Amino acid sequence: MAAVDFAIRKACRALDDDGLIAYPTEAVFGLGCRPDSAIATLRLATLKQRDLRAGFILIAAHRSQLDPYLAPLTARIERRLRSSWPGPVTWIVPASLDAPEWITGGRETIAVRVTAHPLASRLCASFGAAIVSTSANVAGRPPARTALGARRRFGTRIDVIVPGKVGSAARPTEIRDALTNEILRA
Repeated sequence: MAAVDFAIRKACRALDDDGLIAYPTEAVFGLGCRPDSAIATLRLATLKQRDLRAGFILIAAHRSQLDPYLAPLTARIERRLRSSWPGPVTWIVPASLDAPEWITGGRETIAVRVTAHPLASRLCASFGAAIVSTSANVAGRPPARTALGARRRFGTRIDVIVPGKVGSAARPTEIRDALTNEILRA
């Protein structure tokens, strides 16, 4: 456990310095950065060969870590979120006016999740804020499911890899539209 604690502290320092990290999530290894850093997010999009207009998911240890990025939500939407969090459901919700365009992809919505994965949750709790979460792969290719797989795909272009096992989910998290409850990705 001491090695994981050390890796989480190191990952938090990398996030503070606009670095890129890899870490286990519910189904695959994720890549992340601090969402308020245009520099780090551009580095991440370039690494993944991903268009910034696609936007990014934010994960958090607690709902309150997402508050800066969310517009006021209706009671109905809040109930939907609470019914599935913490857990492997990502919701598309109205974004606050302060949500960075490089995270929303220029939309008025944002993708968010309170993760139930113990290491991803500890990482967000230790960092004290939500982080970007995207699968550890180049766009269109299979994502890494291990720390070694993330290292093989990205080498030293990732500043820190938090070791650990991904969760038992066979596929990346479900994505739902909070306004309609429509499943966008199963």
